[in-house]
Amino acid sequence: MTPSAFSRRSFLQTGAAASLTSIVPAANAITANRGTAIPPVTDTTMHWLDGKAPLRFEGATFGVPWPRGQLRSTAKALDFKLAKHPIQSWPLAFWPDGSLKWTAHALAGGVPAGELKLEQGKPVAGGLSVEQSATQITISADDLVWTVPTSGAALIKEATRAGRVTLKNLKLMALRQDGTEPELDGKTARQSFTSRVTSVTVEQQGPVRAVLKLDGTHSANGQEKGHDWLPFSVRLYFYAGAESVRIVHSFVWDGDPAKDFIAGLGVTAQVTMSNATHDRHVRFSGEGVGVWGEAVRPITGLRRDPGQAYKDAQVAGKALPALSGMAKTVQDGLKWIPEWGDFSLSQLSADGFTIAKRTAPGHAWIASNGGSRAKGLVFAGGASGGVALGLKDFWQRAPVRLDVRGAANDLAEVTAWLYSPSAPAMDMRSYRSAGEMDTFAEQIEGLNITYEDYEPGWDSSVGVARTSELQLWVLAATPSHQVFSDMAEQVANPARPVATPQRLHAAGVFGDWDPADTSTTRTPARQLIEDRMTVQLDQYLKEVEQHRWYGFWNYGDVMHAYDADRHMWRYDIGGYAWDNSELSTDLWLWYSYLRTGRADIFKLAEAMTRHTGEVDVYHAGPFKGFGTRHGLQHWSDSSKQPRVSNAAYRRIYYYLTADERVGDLMRELLDSDADLHKVDISRKLTQKPGEEAVPPPMPGLVGASFGTTWGSWVAAWLTEWERTGDLKWRDKIVAGMQSIGALKHRWFASAAPYDPKTGKFAGPGDKPAISHLNAVFGVIEMSSELLPLVDAPAYRRAWLEYCRYYNAPRQELFELLGKDLGKPNLADTGSRMTAYAAFHERDRALALRAWREFFSSSALKGDGKTRHIGGVAVMRPLIEQPGISTNASAQWGLAAIQNLALVGDSLDEAAKAAGLVE
Repeated sequence: MTPSAFSRRSFLQTGAAASLTSIVPAANAITANRGTAIPPVTDTTMHWLDGKAPLRFEGATFGVPWPRGQLRSTAKALDFKLAKHPIQSWPLAFWPDGSLKWTAHALAGGVPAGELKLEQGKPVAGGLSVEQSATQITISADDLVWTVPTSGAALIKEATRAGRVTLKNLKLMALRQDGTEPELDGKTARQSFTSRVTSVTVEQQGPVRAVLKLDGTHSANGQEKGHDWLPFSVRLYFYAGAESVRIVHSFVWDGDPAKDFIAGLGVTAQVTMSNATHDRHVRFSGEGVGVWGEAVRPITGLRRDPGQAYKDAQVAGKALPALSGMAKTVQDGLKWIPEWGDFSLSQLSADGFTIAKRTAPGHAWIASNGGSRAKGLVFAGGASGGVALGLKDFWQRAPVRLDVRGAANDLAEVTAWLYSPSAPAMDMRSYRSAGEMDTFAEQIEGLNITYEDYEPGWDSSVGVARTSELQLWVLAATPSHQVFSDMAEQVANPARPVATPQRLHAAGVFGDWDPADTSTTRTPARQLIEDRMTVQLDQYLKEVEQHRWYGFWNYGDVMHAYDADRHMWRYDIGGYAWDNSELSTDLWLWYSYLRTGRADIFKLAEAMTRHTGEVDVYHAGPFKGFGTRHGLQHWSDSSKQPRVSNAAYRRIYYYLTADERVGDLMRELLDSDADLHKVDISRKLTQKPGEEAVPPPMPGLVGASFGTTWGSWVAAWLTEWERTGDLKWRDKIVAGMQSIGALKHRWFASAAPYDPKTGKFAGPGDKPAISHLNAVFGVIEMSSELLPLVDAPAYRRAWLEYCRYYNAPRQELFELLGKDLGKPNLADTGSRMTAYAAFHERDRALALRAWREFFSSSALKGDGKTRHIGGVAVMRPLIEQPGISTNASAQWGLAAIQNLALVGDSLDEAAKAAGLVE
């Protein structure tokens, strides 16, 4: 069945026709994304992302796709089993016929043994429960009980282990400073703030996974004056079988960049310390598997020997044997051994950390040790129990810090500083001088030389956000060094069950891609392209490390363009600096992961999703819902566009992980088209000096491009339709599609007046134009996904026409449009549109043309070669790819992926004709 043959009657069907309370396999054939019949999947065996089972596992959630029509259910809870391991399952997305498209599964803590085979059937009970009252929520799992108040300063009021109160008052902290750092002739003052929870929502309540969402702001402490600021949203994830709670911390920056400087941002909790100080311990994770561990009152290394059994017990973190058996000289001298109350691990850069301790505030810090990169976990407690707190991407997000305070007191504090108070205060001001480029003419000149579009006030950081992930353990005893090391590995590299590329592909999700061909029998032409894609992916992994793309606001992004003369990316040249998703870098990484299953690619793509969805997008203020074009700072370019806030860049991660925060980010964008009139998203190059923007022809309409604007909104609407089944979003998509198809030049109109209320484009569309940017921000991927799902024949014809003619010979395009539009840019990128038309129209000659267009890229002609640069030419030796470009890398990679999937059967013939292989 072709996509156009998909009837409107079947399209309009919803899950109501199959409202079943259990999962029911479908009996008939299934329609895949490409319009071909595919069989049901029969094996869903999950694997560990890193290739082996973790030594410690605190629970995880993962998504699994299903072919269209295979499984049906409208129940909120689904029946799946995974051997004898507790699992909780629920619907994540639906196909248009109401069948399940994605299911989410929460796996309990405790490392599962054997094969991770997901099957239909009754799951093993989880044992996690949630009780609610007007003032608090209690989560119980085995001997762990967590108490979450519904308002106030504490996120978690207390946690008990086997009846013992071990943790108290988990809170958020922020430090405000009224200047950056003290200058030689000035001073700065700091003000402290604490979390104030205003609402708590129970999103899930067991039996394997409970999720609580806490919203609030940071309020000034004590009598200090100051307004509430830094609104936050924190999710707490509890898993049966786990000793910990996962914390996902998100906040929005809403200060005055000229007056409010974040001097510290942290998560802190109190720990009950009931053991003798020689039985109290502090642990820090070090480099690799390393652990730093010491007692509050150490008894090793003394002038007098207490006895080996005592030293062994303290090093292991166990209670000392009865003191009566200790050497008398040591017994008598215990009172003179200092009690070390405060400990800090400070990682001020990605390249170094230090550990220091002191007896108490007001006394000197004593340096202990240091290293390069710590994994980000701290413990404080004793033989009777304690608390460990870890921060994911610890050294990558530097400056960061881990603290223990008051370890010699009855209540200690452990703190993970997401932004360290030891570093200079966070500076969110513009890097530009006041009064720079005030006039339009000056701004055009600046754009032409630095490629960054600037207008005063449009380079504001107000409204950007950041999400951090933490893990908090409540333990019954001090962990051994090995156990603590295993915990630290879970903080730095959380274990994830994942489906194989073959299993993901069998479900027919995410459009046109195939699993990577790694066989020894692949043809030379395919090997050439597969190897080239691997080289480019590996190079970007190197670039993150070689050029230290780390830091609180930066980690997860890559740079836009390279300067081979300096052997540096153009970090200081306006629009050539941070990439901000330019030309769909996010999608390139995600599709590369889908087809390879590589853990390193997943982790880079995950970091990018966390960054680009938060930092590069406004979540409050006049630009809310829009992202910022690439620039020297992530928010410095004045072009605010949906192409950056694009939900297409988040949805793959969302479906693979069921991550609620990313789900929130996509949902934020649903009505952003209604705000388009508030922000002129066009760049200055589209105007001439002295001209004003042309007003829309009718009230209530705004000018919108089909690709960079409408195509970005479509991703959010599609995701919401899939998640909820709400036909409002499907209808809005179809309205836009059909109205594009009704214009005289259809997709070749490039843009048209748009009505946010109806989702329709208006006007004759009789002025043909080609923008190479229109197709490179996800609309190709979205069209591939949407056309098999919706009944929009006019759009299908328009899109196939655009795909066929975008790269067509100029004479053919002139005959179609009656106007010479010149040679389009990004011909190799456009080759995947040619391939799409060739596949769906079964045109082998067009398929060969697609490969010729693809081969025109310099990517296969030497620009991918690397060279070693060392000596005085660079700060450190590096492996350089002189011709590297993120625009080209992302789009060439996406074109390679889609071309292989669509017209791979003609590759060998085309490659031989081009002389690429013999």
